[in-house]
Amino acid sequence: MKHFSLLDLSPILEGKNPADALKNTVELAQAAEGFGYHLYWLAEHHNMPGIASAATSIVISNVAAATKHMRIGAGGIMLPDHAPLVIAEQFGTLATLYPNRIDLGLGRAPGSDIATAQALRRHMRSDDNFPDDVTELLGYFSDAGDCRRVQAIPGTGTNVPI
Repeated sequence: MKHFSLLDLSPILEGKNPADALKNTVELAQAAEGFGYHLYWLAEHHNMPGIASAATSIVISNVAAATKHMRIGAGGIMLPDHAPLVIAEQFGTLATLYPNRIDLGLGRAPGSDIATAQALRRHMRSDDNFPDDVTELLGYFSDAGDCRRVQAIPGTGTNVPI
């Protein structure tokens, strides 16, 4: 069986507002589920007036609550913009609320512009910690996470697919 997926940016249409865009996202997800789509992903974009999915994990929660069985995920979270622990807690919470329905796509793009990147990261660094951040994130999701000094709660043991 083929699986079909959809990537949504929650576009804010001309003459509309973010609330309209988020309502449209839920309606599109429900329609996609009705047509048998397997996966519905939302994209993280910041400081873009035409896109309403900046708080991706919150939009994912809203879509998951409005659907029944389709997998919902991020395509993707720009991990350099977030602490791995925070992403583990957010997606661990989503996986706890919506078991076996949450996916996490990761990226490392620098973002839209330097001002937005600075606002997200606060401390701009030139070194690339992405591989280490992914490893740390996977550790928070693993069953062995309870052996860590710091735990993602919820998150430990959820093994969110990345």
